[in-house]
Amino acid sequence: MIPWLDPDAPPHFPDTASVLAEPAGLLAAGGSLDVDWLLVAYRQGIFPWFNENEPILWWSPAPRTVLYPERFYQSKSLQKLARQQRYQVTKDQDFRAVIEACAGERDGQQGTWINTQMIEAYVDMHRAGFAHSIECRRDGELVGGLYGIALGKVFFGESMFSREPNTSKLCLKHQVDSGRYEMIDCQLPTGHLRSLGAIEISREEFENALNRWA
Repeated sequence: MIPWLDPDAPPHFPDTASVLAEPAGLLAAGGSLDVDWLLVAYRQGIFPWFNENEPILWWSPAPRTVLYPERFYQSKSLQKLARQQRYQVTKDQDFRAVIEACAGERDGQQGTWINTQMIEAYVDMHRAGFAHSIECRRDGELVGGLYGIALGKVFFGESMFSREPNTSKLCLKHQVDSGRYEMIDCQLPTGHLRSLGAIEISREEFENALNRWA
């Protein structure tokens, strides 16, 4: 049994060392998705991830996938694309459009974990100044983007999308090149993230980094 968090109590989470082995990284259920709960969670490296019509589930996987800006791999084709200036990359111009695009159906994927409850929670985080979007447009049309939470010098990446090749990579390049962040949290490993330079680190190393930078 995992702990059930009282949504009416002050935000509080169990020690992350108490996560389940199966499903790996599951820490607790319940609580709330309001700004106070999400801030407490992210500062401890915990994030919500659940399907529609499920209780809120909180996760803290280990090892943790992160991207250090100095390790970001920019292919020659990505650098060339950025130099061509075919796309306009902006920040926080249309957060809702980005998160709704990330929630849309993708090839080979059924459903999404970015449900209506999650969208509204992160829109609230955006209004509070903690959630940010990067938009990539061509001729005014949104063709790529990403969103996540920024705390101190850490950016917790949540999701990204591309409607044209490499447009989400341009958004990630924008975050890396901004110089604002010492670490970008990618949560879970994928081949795509590894190809961009993401690595896996231990829970201890990840939480120490949060203590320094978040």
